[in-house]
Amino acid sequence: MATHILGLLEDKLKAEITTSKVLVVGAGGIGCELLKNLVLAGFEDIEVIDLDTIDVSNLNRQFLFQKKHVGKSKAEVARESALRFNPRATIIAHHDSIIKPTYGMSYYQKFAVVMNALDNRTARNHVNRMCLAADIPLVESGTAGYLGQVTVADIPLVESGTAGYLGQVTVIKKGVTECYECQPKPTQKTYPGCTIRNTPSEPIHCIVWAKHLFNQLFGEADPDEDVSPDAADPELVGEAGKAALEDDNNKKDDTQTDGNITRVSTRAWAKSHQYQAKKLFTKLFTDDIHYLLTMDKLWEKRRKPTPLKWDSLPSMDDKKDDSGLIQDQRPWSVERCREVFQTSVNNLYNRVKNEEKKKKKDDLEDVSLTWDKDDSDGMDFVTSCANIRAHIFNIPQKTRFDVKSMAGAIIPAIATTNAIIAGVIVLEAMKLLTGRMDDCRTTYLSRGRKRVLVGCSLDPPRPGCTVCAPRPELSVKLDTRHTTIRTLDQKILRGAINMAAPDVEIMDGKGTIVISSEEGETEHNLGKTLQELGIVDGTRLNCDDFLQSYTLVVNIIHCEKPDEGTEFTIVGNSEELKKAQEEEAAQTRKKVENAAKVENKTATTAFGGETSDEAMVTEVEDDDLVCLEDEEELEDELEDEELEEESRKRRSDDIIDEEIQPLKKLKSGGSSGSSGSGSGGSSGDSDVIEEVMLD
Repeated sequence: MATHILGLLEDKLKAEITTSKVLVVGAGGIGCELLKNLVLAGFEDIEVIDLDTIDVSNLNRQFLFQKKHVGKSKAEVARESALRFNPRATIIAHHDSIIKPTYGMSYYQKFAVVMNALDNRTARNHVNRMCLAADIPLVESGTAGYLGQVTVADIPLVESGTAGYLGQVTVIKKGVTECYECQPKPTQKTYPGCTIRNTPSEPIHCIVWAKHLFNQLFGEADPDEDVSPDAADPELVGEAGKAALEDDNNKKDDTQTDGNITRVSTRAWAKSHQYQAKKLFTKLFTDDIHYLLTMDKLWEKRRKPTPLKWDSLPSMDDKKDDSGLIQDQRPWSVERCREVFQTSVNNLYNRVKNEEKKKKKDDLEDVSLTWDKDDSDGMDFVTSCANIRAHIFNIPQKTRFDVKSMAGAIIPAIATTNAIIAGVIVLEAMKLLTGRMDDCRTTYLSRGRKRVLVGCSLDPPRPGCTVCAPRPELSVKLDTRHTTIRTLDQKILRGAINMAAPDVEIMDGKGTIVISSEEGETEHNLGKTLQELGIVDGTRLNCDDFLQSYTLVVNIIHCEKPDEGTEFTIVGNSEELKKAQEEEAAQTRKKVENAAKVENKTATTAFGGETSDEAMVTEVEDDDLVCLEDEEELEDELEDEELEEESRKRRSDDIIDEEIQPLKKLKSGGSSGSSGSGSGGSSGDSDVIEEVMLD
């Protein structure tokens, strides 16, 4: 241990290391390296928390795990392996989610430093807010392939992360540095429901549909993730849309038992047919596609999908040599997809039944599985369904490897990057423990030839941050007539803003509560629209998350036509919104003024006796002003410019002749008119001119 080597560490640092209690959040790629580094440095009081279990794919870079550990808790196995480096250390492992109410503010206040080794934004946001509330520094990190970054936040939180070749570590401390959410992160791309259900055009659309189908059949079903054809598609207007809607209503009373399109829940329908793969296939890839084809309006400018039949599937057209590829990188034929679909459905259904027996529940809908990229059956199901649907809609199919990367939003992890970033995290934590906050840096790992690690000073908090500002506030643009309280709760507050247990009150002086974190209290409001509950344009909502000790004011902006493909848009705080609105208004005024100038000048030209054909419009790019100029005047100006240019050129040639003539005479022996110059003299002149130009 580093603390046992005489003279290696200062006495103060050695004492802090051996007595300080630290928390490691995440026991994956960075977490394993970090835990190993901590015990080797001499830390003896550590807690580690991770919800995941070990998968075979983890073994190439998470060196605290071995093949015999597959399926076990990452946190518990990491603890056992780390103790072999330093048996005297006390390590407490939690196989749990850090977002649970169990880990509240009092839990965080036990630690001197929190170190993040997470791979998802929701958990990072939560830990960031908890550390700010508990006033504990946080060290945040992340990697992307071979590059990484480390930064510092405020229990001190040491935040880190890697993503393939990239890496970063930074320190976050309340009131001193930026928090994790000070800088806006790219929002996760979402896709309109009608595109996913009716008109997919990219592989990702099919993959998202397949993940939604998994949840509908085996997981926690979300009404917004329905996979059946959407007869309410905005494109369905006119007779075609009307016919589709009428057909949809008629089929609600349909009593078919084989591949019907009855509007019951997907899971209830599957359960009634004992999850028979053939019947599921017929409904999803035959009957539903035939139903989509009745919506003529959708296919006026698109290529129509082709329904598939269970017993007559096309084989792979061009068989490529895939002998050098690993199993997951080999493309599947549609027949192979059907086989994998059948096997995965049977396996998943059996798992649901087994869970039901364990929990002694009669209703299968009370048992749900969670899709995970490392779950073999779940991955097989999503890959096969996505590729079958892609074939139907003439979309390129993807290998299991590609689907796993896209569905799990996976960025390649590199063991060496994780190791470097984990080392920097410990160095930043040591600075925090000895009170050297001024020495803390945001550290970037790059592939530069001169410097692999680049340190930058920590930035102060951003005044407009919606998390660490004294009075956090933001605005949301949405259609209050159609947006429901459920959308506000699930998609905006919990989804986009990452609250864990929001309580929402209308700031109307009456204390009207529309969402409560207490189960059942406001459940009757979920299906109502914002407008029905008096939430309209300009309404201010006080949103309080007791679990995160986080309060936020949300300003509602009514917008009848939100941005294309979105239900809502988060704008930012009120000051930023006001500034944006002022800039937009200024641009609008400028356009109006410019248009008025054009109109006035046009009128003047017309009254001057000239026809509109004689007027020419030219656009000035720097200020977007539109000027009207007489065509004859423009021609005269162009003539003058051409004459002036020719005159300048003539003067320039005269100057060159004056400078070159003496040299010509020297070259030709003093007689510019000598008959001996000929072609050889011309060549000589060129040489002389070249020398003059070089000088």
